[in-house]
Amino acid sequence: MTNVDQFESVFRSAAKAVFHHEPIAFGSILIVTDLESYDANLLAERTKQFLKTLDRDDGPTWTVIEGSAFQTVRDLLDVVEQHRPDLICTYRNLHTEGWRWPFTIGDHLEVLTQATTTPVLVLPHPKAGKNAEHAMGDTSCVMAITDHLTGDDRLVNHAAALTEPDGTLWLAHVEDDAAYDRTIEIIGKIPDLDTDVAREAIRKQLLKEPADYIDSCRAGLTAAEVSITVQPHVTMGHHLSTYQTLIGEHAVDLLVMNTKDEDQMAMHGLAYPLAVQMRSIPMLML
Repeated sequence: MTNVDQFESVFRSAAKAVFHHEPIAFGSILIVTDLESYDANLLAERTKQFLKTLDRDDGPTWTVIEGSAFQTVRDLLDVVEQHRPDLICTYRNLHTEGWRWPFTIGDHLEVLTQATTTPVLVLPHPKAGKNAEHAMGDTSCVMAITDHLTGDDRLVNHAAALTEPDGTLWLAHVEDDAAYDRTIEIIGKIPDLDTDVAREAIRKQLLKEPADYIDSCRAGLTAAEVSITVQPHVTMGHHLSTYQTLIGEHAVDLLVMNTKDEDQMAMHGLAYPLAVQMRSIPMLML
């Protein structure tokens, strides 16, 4: 390696993504349900209680869409276009019995998360009876998860906006250990590269960047006088099982994750299995 290469490496390793805080305003919230009258209103009241941290100043405008207002996915998209909310609250398997089986989130929700730019809060299904004990109580413990946390200000800002004052925001980043092992395996086949050095250096850098970014998030939110505690969790592991363990260990009230992938029309690879399997707590799908 030349001196120029060494200088460039040192310079690049010192460059850090800096978090920029932007308050998120939820001025209008749309609750979409396939229930009617009393049951629909009961769901609405539980949702408002769950999101009571948004009830500041004048608070948001709430609109409840009952099951008779739509049937098809096209109907639902038309309702959303008509109201243009800042947040949609709903649940899996609208207008189907699919909630009885843990294999799908249903056409309505899947298209809704991909065809609109509006964040979707996915609640536990009101008929499934699978809520965690602490679910729908409050948002005192929120976790934002991603396999690429560094620089994701939008994810962090939304998670912070929904964390109750004096609550805890976990910022979790899990590097895929299988992908890491495969990279090291390839490096081991290149005679000019020291495998042991590469193994340690790559692991260290992979974990350092999200950890540095979380430090920046903590500093930025403190400077903005956002009264929440930011906790990091940066590790290597299997995405799905590691996140499931973390969510259970910390009794997370709300999970926040990205669902759109700019390289494809389908839902982000990590988001779909989590959305299917994590049915006992609410999750915000961006």
